[in-house]
Amino acid sequence: MELFILGCVIPVVLGLGVLPIRRAQTALWVATLGVWLGCACAAIPVVSVLTGHDLPLRQMAWNMPGGALSFGLDGLSAFFCLPILLVAPLAALYGCAYLAHEKKRLGPVLFFYNVLTASMLLLLVARNGLLFLIVWELMAVSSFFLVVFDDEKPHVRQAGWTYLVATHIGTAALLVLFAILGQQAGSLDFEALAKAGLSPALASVLFVLAVIGFGTKAGFMPLHVWLPEAHPAAPSHVSALMSGVMIKTGIYGLLRLLTLLGNPAPAWGWTLVVIGLVSGILGVAFALAQHDLKRLLAYHSVENIGIITLGIGAGLLGLTWQQPVLIVLGLGGGILHVLNHAIFKSLLFLGAGAVVHSTGTRDIDRLGGLIKSMRWTAVTFVVASAAISGLPPFNGFVSEFLIYFAGFSGARADAPQTVVLAIGIAAGLALIGGLAAACFAKAFGIVFLGEPRSAQAAGAREVGPAMRWPMAALALACLGIGLLAPAAVQTVLPAVRVVGHVPVTATQEATVLPTGGIAKPGLAMAATDSDEPSPRPAALTMPPTEPTTLAVRSLAAIVRVSAGLLVLAVGLFVIRRHLPRGSEEVATGTWDCGYARPTARMQYTASSFAQPLTDLFRLVLGTRKHGGVPEGFFPPPATFETHTPDTAREHLFAPLLRLIDRSLAPLRRVQRGRIHEYLLYIAIVLVLLLIWKAGGRS
Repeated sequence: MELFILGCVIPVVLGLGVLPIRRAQTALWVATLGVWLGCACAAIPVVSVLTGHDLPLRQMAWNMPGGALSFGLDGLSAFFCLPILLVAPLAALYGCAYLAHEKKRLGPVLFFYNVLTASMLLLLVARNGLLFLIVWELMAVSSFFLVVFDDEKPHVRQAGWTYLVATHIGTAALLVLFAILGQQAGSLDFEALAKAGLSPALASVLFVLAVIGFGTKAGFMPLHVWLPEAHPAAPSHVSALMSGVMIKTGIYGLLRLLTLLGNPAPAWGWTLVVIGLVSGILGVAFALAQHDLKRLLAYHSVENIGIITLGIGAGLLGLTWQQPVLIVLGLGGGILHVLNHAIFKSLLFLGAGAVVHSTGTRDIDRLGGLIKSMRWTAVTFVVASAAISGLPPFNGFVSEFLIYFAGFSGARADAPQTVVLAIGIAAGLALIGGLAAACFAKAFGIVFLGEPRSAQAAGAREVGPAMRWPMAALALACLGIGLLAPAAVQTVLPAVRVVGHVPVTATQEATVLPTGGIAKPGLAMAATDSDEPSPRPAALTMPPTEPTTLAVRSLAAIVRVSAGLLVLAVGLFVIRRHLPRGSEEVATGTWDCGYARPTARMQYTASSFAQPLTDLFRLVLGTRKHGGVPEGFFPPPATFETHTPDTAREHLFAPLLRLIDRSLAPLRRVQRGRIHEYLLYIAIVLVLLLIWKAGGRS
């Protein structure tokens, strides 16, 4: 554990060291070195835990109420460390080139990047409620300063304030949650909180507070309003870290709290299933309607958080119904998607950053034809697009397949509620996957294919090695996890055991072949005795289950077939490139549908490509159309554009905040900027507190 804490300290120390450095390149590489060294130190205990070695809890006395300064690293914490340890160093290296030409001082943004990385790692090992809240706030404040890096732009400042308000609304819910839990347990140490003996009604209240507090950070609909504002405003490597990694701390917090609340009520699981379906479907629907490339990707974060929540909800229902297969596949698929989403979403944001860095615009309708000048970026972007669409043999398919199989296996119990769950999972994931594929066909096609739609796109050039290599590494990770799918399932089992309190024995009867093939994979739920206290029903310990083994074998078979098709396609492409050509080559234009002089203006726009699908959701999206279509045989010049605001922001939070503003307006009379009056208010409050305290003692 000491090595892990050292890994949290190193980035902060070197981040402080770059503050006085004025030379940009020196500051960039020193800060990046701090992130790499810190993550390397933290990776050693993380790998140790994931390979079956237990680390003892570390506790130290501190002068704060509510227990000891406690740190612990279990299977759940270790698995959630993986996205941080992978993405943070690569994004930092990418940032060395991305920020190299900035004219402002880079010391502050590098310092806060390192603090954000360290605080996320520290949050995952905090085992005391007060320590958890302190690190949570440190993470929120450091990410706020990263969002407002370009604070000279009004929309960036607006995005920063939106994020700051949203994250502190969530923090307020967490303060109430831990205050109630601490009062019930008499301590804020997680070990004491787990033994608090909560009533079902109080546990449900705390669950609702957790959904609000952690769901705001994760981006549950309709608490997501800060994501499409903050992620586009931040530098692209920061967007990758926030969207790919930071929002998962909300998922981690929710899962960690579930380990403290005891037996889940059925309503908890159904609540998460509904949140997952709504977030997934509406997230991808809003993404389809966007014209800003980074804003499109931000809405896809909401979509994938929905997929994760859907899997977790299915796992909770498995706990309630005492179905171990549903627990392992539901929780396993949801938690594994945390890692998969971190990889392909970070890659997408880095690819978008390369496009912005080269062209200077995020407007999809001003791009086009970039595959000719940015082949490296185009290839990595299409890999990430396939992964986020759930296509084999890439990593997104693996976790979504487990959630699919969880629903189908649960339906075999012949209970009506399991059939409803199976229909919800199958229909929801199918719709989400289809819409995601359409959205990224739009994004990749409009941005990289066709002809340039502007001078910026025509003058684009490929980015440098410091930006290309992180994208290549993440693209290989997308493919590697897909090809080694059974091994990825093995990795997630320690986290499933912590949340599900089910003794899980994973038996892998075969080896992973160097070519990516799998021979005789197996996975079983074993009835083993555990010395660890478990608040879950003892009936969950069951004999080995055939559906779990079938799921892994089916996954391995699909991986083998997909890998073979991929190798075949690459082989045919290589053969085609090396075939001898004729002595005479003739270049001619493609068929232009009768147009004598086609131009880039005749290509599909982002609006026209997605219109058939966005019209299906027009009642929810509220898309606004400006201009008119050409009319007549000889139409005059016409313009047409669409704009899709965030429905939750405009119709829920904006009216609510205006109402609060009007209600609190009378209080402005006591806030007139006079320091003497403020000192008087403080003195009055102190006197009242002393009177209250004295009255309580008497």
